[in-house]
Amino acid sequence: MQLSIAHLGPSGTYAEAAATAYVRHLVETKGLQSSLYPYPSIAQTLWAVAKGEVDLGVVPVENSIEGSVSMTLDTLWQIDSLRIQQALVLPISHALISLAENQQNIEVVYSHPQALAQCQEWLNQNLPQVRQIATNSTTEALQHLDRERSAGAIASERAASLYKLPIMAHPINDYPDNCTRFWAVSLQPSPGGSHTSLAFSVPENKPGVLVQPLQVFAKRGINMSRIESRPTKRLLGDYLFFIDLEANTSDQSVQSALAELATYTKTLKIFGSYSIVDR
Repeated sequence: MQLSIAHLGPSGTYAEAAATAYVRHLVETKGLQSSLYPYPSIAQTLWAVAKGEVDLGVVPVENSIEGSVSMTLDTLWQIDSLRIQQALVLPISHALISLAENQQNIEVVYSHPQALAQCQEWLNQNLPQVRQIATNSTTEALQHLDRERSAGAIASERAASLYKLPIMAHPINDYPDNCTRFWAVSLQPSPGGSHTSLAFSVPENKPGVLVQPLQVFAKRGINMSRIESRPTKRLLGDYLFFIDLEANTSDQSVQSALAELATYTKTLKIFGSYSIVDR
């Protein structure tokens, strides 16, 4: 069986590296072969899975420096039908890539917003005057270098090698232990595992609105490893809440907690239970 897996492209992105790691995981654990398909954005990657264009998608969800990837969370909530199959954690090491004669000649730096943010301190210290321009992916940033000899791009060492471009500095991320968690998602039911991700909205925004939903887990001894709010995009001050649990939905205590949680929420979405693989 040959699976098709979507990821943020073009070739050389960290999402492609995560998708490649997931391909290896599928071979090692299930003997399954896969082909990779790049898409121009995270949202398009997820919609490709939802529409059945591909079997799976691998998308970034959280970085150790910059936190959650809002595009992934917002699109998952919007689509509603995708389920997490696996989480993968990859180390992320950024490089400054440029065709400029030297670092002092760089006037603008291109990269994905997450990469720019993860290298902000380095940029402030070494290239304080340069303009920073966001691109859809780190690899897309490299496309500017041939046209602009005073430009730099932040991407991976692998991307520089793939496109035969010189590395001017590496590593430039502000923290050495930089890593990103990715989710592999599909339309299939989640397999179960050590973690569960969900999201919910509340009937109205008022003081203490989160107390009862959070107590649902606390009184059962279920640990929450992450909680985050995202705007609903309908009204100012109206939020969705995303939560990661260190538990499996097959556990009786989790089933009981989710049943009670549903009574306190307006909309409750369970994205599935899954295991986490470090690569």
